[in-house]
Amino acid sequence: MLDRYLKICSIQIVVLDFIGLNAIFYIVRSWLGQTGEPINVDVDAFLIGANIAWMIALYTTGIYFVSQQLSYERVARKTVQGILLYLLLLLGYLFMYRQLNSRSFVILYCSLFILVVLIDRFIFYLVTNYILHSKGIQKKVVILGYNDVSKRLVDSFIDVKSNLQFEGFFEEYSNVHELSYYPVIGNLEDCVPYAKTNNIQEIYSTLSPEQHPYLYTLAHEAEKHFIRFRFVPDFRMFVNRQIYVDYFNNIPIISLRSEPLDDIANRIRKRIFDILVSSLVTIFILSWLIPLLALLIRLDSKGPIFFIQHRTGRNNQTFPCLKLRSMKVNNDANVKQATKNDDRFTRLGRILRKTNLDEMPQFLNVLMGDMSIVGPRPHMLRHTEEFSRIIQQYMVRHFMKPGITGWAQVNGFRGEILEENHLKKRIEHDIWYMENWSVYLDLRIMFMTVMNTIKGDKAAY
Repeated sequence: MLDRYLKICSIQIVVLDFIGLNAIFYIVRSWLGQTGEPINVDVDAFLIGANIAWMIALYTTGIYFVSQQLSYERVARKTVQGILLYLLLLLGYLFMYRQLNSRSFVILYCSLFILVVLIDRFIFYLVTNYILHSKGIQKKVVILGYNDVSKRLVDSFIDVKSNLQFEGFFEEYSNVHELSYYPVIGNLEDCVPYAKTNNIQEIYSTLSPEQHPYLYTLAHEAEKHFIRFRFVPDFRMFVNRQIYVDYFNNIPIISLRSEPLDDIANRIRKRIFDILVSSLVTIFILSWLIPLLALLIRLDSKGPIFFIQHRTGRNNQTFPCLKLRSMKVNNDANVKQATKNDDRFTRLGRILRKTNLDEMPQFLNVLMGDMSIVGPRPHMLRHTEEFSRIIQQYMVRHFMKPGITGWAQVNGFRGEILEENHLKKRIEHDIWYMENWSVYLDLRIMFMTVMNTIKGDKAAY
């Protein structure tokens, strides 16, 4: 029920956003028109661009996918992300198509829209806060079992803003050997009678039905009286980490990690993003940059323009990775990684590697489908074999396509691997990216890559 209320609130806030977005345009245009400032704007073109930009910002940041485990910090962070992305898209649109010749209009319009969005979020905060604390929404719950899992579950009820009101535990008194902040109300058989007389709406069982078959009887008895019965399994028995549960034809399947890109819709989104960006780069940058660099490489040293090396891709499949040649032709290219003072670098090659220009042909790999713009950096085949023996989770990074840049690279874990801990941190960042992928994260990594290139990266050699 609470999720339904929150979703209704979210829809209302979205509607207010778009009403404000369009109303502000006419208000600002009318007000500036009265001051005598000339405003030359195509109304339809501007509003179409503004509305599409805000749709993209909302969809990319996913701000309105809320639940009863609501985090206001998350809402605030995603609001800022959405506003910044919207302003970037809108200003880029206005600049490219020259839709407006009034800076005053742009500044006033953007300022008022930001104000409206912040007011909308404040209203959202007040309404959801009221819903969470409404007596008509709150649910009284009890827990079967007094153990580590049940105590962690109670802590979660308290820490997370929700509508669940915890009443106490039900456990055999002989199994309780410590004082509890919340009361142990009674034995297991006392649970359903207590729930019936005290308006308990949900019962959470942290006990295993295999060890306590009586729980099935309790569950059926509870449902007869419209009391929901929920089982809380202790997955730490076989894996000491966060797990994820999917369903196949109503059969629960446990996964060791979340993989957003395992969803075909997300893979399509990422692929469309890759094709769009790499096509623009190929047409507007590579079309003139590669011929220019090819000429300079020819003049600088003997050998081919491109250095093509087979590397490990998705699902451990190999692919020819394209690079502009930055080294003298040598026999160690496929076995020895580049070092800081490597004498194999050409004069131009040092510049290419320092500025990441040697990686630019990999946008063609992206178009061919072997790589993505953002993902774990592909390693040489020999290094894949070596590193997989050193780090247990190394091969997990190959569940997804390798990238031109990645989360590990923008966080300083790129270039030569000098110690095992450096490799371990790189793998941890790659797996974190795989488990937390979003379009916004890809945009963030691309922006960080550009900024690191401009500032200069000590590991770029």
